Amino acid sequence: MPLTSSSQVAQQIDSLMGFYHPRCIDTQAGFFHAFTDSGERIQPQRRHLLSSAGFVINYARYAVYRGELEYLTWARHGLRFLDERHYQTRIQGYAWLLDGVTPEDETQRCLGLARVLEAYAVALDAGIGEAAAGLERVRVLIDKHFYESDSGLYADSADGRWRLTPYRGQRANLEMCEALLACYAVSADAACLARALSVTRCVWQRLAPLAGGWLWEHFDSDWRADFELHRDRPDDPYRPWGFQIGHLVQWAKLMTRLAACSPSARGWLLETAGSLFVGAMEAGWDAVHGGLVSGVDMRREVVNRDKQHWVQAEGLAAAALLAEATGQSRYWRWYDRIAGYCGQHMIDGLRGGWYATLTADNRPYSREKSPLGKTDRRPLATCYLLLPILRRREGLSEPGRAVGGRFAGV
Repeated sequence: MPLTSSSQVAQQIDSLMGFYHPRCIDTQAGFFHAFTDSGERIQPQRRHLLSSAGFVINYARYAVYRGELEYLTWARHGLRFLDERHYQTRIQGYAWLLDGVTPEDETQRCLGLARVLEAYAVALDAGIGEAAAGLERVRVLIDKHFYESDSGLYADSADGRWRLTPYRGQRANLEMCEALLACYAVSADAACLARALSVTRCVWQRLAPLAGGWLWEHFDSDWRADFELHRDRPDDPYRPWGFQIGHLVQWAKLMTRLAACSPSARGWLLETAGSLFVGAMEAGWDAVHGGLVSGVDMRREVVNRDKQHWVQAEGLAAAALLAEATGQSRYWRWYDRIAGYCGQHMIDGLRGGWYATLTADNRPYSREKSPLGKTDRRPLATCYLLLPILRRREGLSEPGRAVGGRFAGV
């Protein structure tokens, strides 16, 4: 199914949720996290922080979208698991990985806490009042341990005693900006918007020039680009080498959203987002097999030809936002390309859900559709963002109830 009309996007939202609900629910311990393409559970005892937070986000958004309290009940269920199991009072942090209820990895990652912060914000926006306490707790943790006022950026990770590692990365800052916009949506706190804008400015006006205008992934503790880290691992799941097409288009999406909230910065944000998006599409689009590849090198030569689900989703979101913000038809042309590719290859039209990663010629690597960490949060977030944009493009009136709530597109 392509995603070129609002009705198709609405069907995709239900299809995505239909793959996970109710099979992902563990009434005793949050949610089951990993599934095959047919929905069979894998590693049923393991719990990944990104998945635990992701399912809370999915259920809270869907509760607002459908206007049905059942889904809000399951969002609350997931929040309790975050509060009671992932949160470790001994270290005042969140376990990255649990085996049952036993912490398997207590490394503190800014990426993980950003996702938890987003989960609390989205839950609060959906009407779960008790999420406010968790939101404040995580904000304090992040500001205390990860935000570095000297650089104006966020550190990447720490051990279980909150000792920072020397590694710095752009990804933690990207995900923090996304989470800050989720907080701004529910609180209208100008400080959240100001921080997201400040970090974005630091990244694109200070770090991007270190690699010729595009954003490198890896840095040392002084924010000097590290061009050698993982040079032999362009497909590393968390720290891949090369320019990552998905992160570039995600930044383009983020900057376009920031431009809508920040009139004084609108000019440079939209200009940077547009240039970045077009460059990433030209370098990352597979002219033979379709879809966006994962990574390219300094010369814009492909180093990782895999097609990842979240990369396509971020590309769709950025294209639609830029098309509406600028009125330029070139973005709709790119949107149609990505949407056609997703409908033909990435979306499982029979069973629901998106394949996690495809080969260069668009074959699934295995029957594992949703590994630990993947909940299809990004395709769902993209669909919530697309729905009102496509309805306006089609000349349709807005639906009577909010589509995705105020958090649409986060």
